[in-house]
Amino acid sequence: MPSKEFIDTDQIRTWTGDFGREYTDRNAQSSADLDEFYRHTYGISRRQLNESFLRLIPKQARILEVGCNMGTQLSLLNETGYSELYGIEIQDYALALAQPRLPDAELRQASALSIPFPDQHFDLVFTSGVLIHISPSDLPKALREIYRCSRCWIWGFEYYSPIPTEIFYRGHSNLLWKMDYASRYLQEFSDLALVKEQRTPYLDSENVDSMFLLKRVED
Repeated sequence: MPSKEFIDTDQIRTWTGDFGREYTDRNAQSSADLDEFYRHTYGISRRQLNESFLRLIPKQARILEVGCNMGTQLSLLNETGYSELYGIEIQDYALALAQPRLPDAELRQASALSIPFPDQHFDLVFTSGVLIHISPSDLPKALREIYRCSRCWIWGFEYYSPIPTEIFYRGHSNLLWKMDYASRYLQEFSDLALVKEQRTPYLDSENVDSMFLLKRVED
């Protein structure tokens, strides 16, 4: 059970329990491991993808990762010069592993459904493989929270499908979906514009993931 009070959903109960801890243990990676995984899966490193999408984001930008797990994505950003880093994570076990890896980052136990920061507090808010685990019924709330906290940029890397599709995941239903997440943001918020999207196919399957960068635009 969660160690603090969250909005109660089937997904949060699962990810804050043993299933979530096992996920963290399976994915305990260094930033170098992460780059190697991306090269093996997509033929391009995560560092290269980041560099191609974050050219417009200054190194002093205040950045929040929603669903930071043990902090590997934030560590990679830190290694490339970003220092104003924040993360939220629902799983206390993963958060305890992230803290010593990111001693200068502000990390909090919290959910995407209720982000504990003020409106437009961050220059950029991002997710990486997190929206896919939020139920379609809860997804609009998560998108609204991410949008609310971002002053300018929203960045994501998620499973892609033109049609929302549930995936049976490690013997469980109701835990994983793929869809066009960039389009979902654009449908929800009229003042967001798509700056860049790259749909990246897997080398060994027909699966495709999408990295996208969105920006608030003035009316």
